[in-house]
Amino acid sequence: MGQGLSCGASQENVLFSAVQGGDLETVEALLRRESNLLHHTTVYDRHSALHIAAAYGQIEILAMLLEKSVNPDVVNRQKQTPLMLAAMHGNISCVKKLIEAGANILMFDSIHGRTCLHYAAYYGHSDCLQAILSAAQSSPVAVSWGYARFVNIRDAKGATSLHLAARQRRPDCVHILLDNGALVCASTGGYGCPGSTPLHLAARGGSLDCIRKLLAWGADRLQRDASGRIPYVVALKHKHGACAALLNPSSAEPIVWPAPLKFISELNEEAKTLLEQALMDANREREKNILKGTAYSIPSPSQSDSGLDDNISEVNYL
Repeated sequence: MGQGLSCGASQENVLFSAVQGGDLETVEALLRRESNLLHHTTVYDRHSALHIAAAYGQIEILAMLLEKSVNPDVVNRQKQTPLMLAAMHGNISCVKKLIEAGANILMFDSIHGRTCLHYAAYYGHSDCLQAILSAAQSSPVAVSWGYARFVNIRDAKGATSLHLAARQRRPDCVHILLDNGALVCASTGGYGCPGSTPLHLAARGGSLDCIRKLLAWGADRLQRDASGRIPYVVALKHKHGACAALLNPSSAEPIVWPAPLKFISELNEEAKTLLEQALMDANREREKNILKGTAYSIPSPSQSDSGLDDNISEVNYL
């Protein structure tokens, strides 16, 4: 993963190797002998032992480090926290443990100005995304920022987590974000083509599943980006024919969730699931009619490519 790192002293090298490999006994022995190793970092990217444990999913070592009062919000050279790296790599147990230890979910890296929520959405880890959103509902963030504002927080280029999930073809994350109040028609700043909505980005990525969910939540097929393009044109440009067929303004309008959306939030989970299933089934019948007589069929849920557009620094230690 990513670029190699060199470590200064041999003791540090042994420590970081042991953390990466999950060797709890060696880590504990090293720290008993030299407790200040807790505060050492790798030479170039300044990853701490906590960063390494979080990135590699070494929950026992991570828990032990936190018990020794290691700062859960320690940052590396790129201002990434251990929580961001745990969310990046889908290490849900580490995500939950860091949140339990008081990790701040509202910290921004210096690469793209992203939070742990952006990381979970970009890399498609829906369980981590849900855990972070659940924490936001009961943390000081909900009071100081407001939950809806957190869900729609933008990175340095104006992209919300929903924009990233749509672009990276992460339908499960798109679903969770929409269900938690993500703005379906929000436009980006400099991310992708300026003025892109999640629907533009889903059209660019070619994800039918993301497009289905966005349309069901009322995404506007006629909204234009800064270049004047509607999502249909974006899908055509990138040769996503089935997506273009659904996005064609001349095709039948999709069935959408009832407005106001507050109505949905007040439903219990069983009723919401039943309503959503009925809506998706109805839209699938609509899709069959739209695609009938074309060369396009409805594929099974697509697998996402990793790193489709930007390259967030990952972690490699040895």
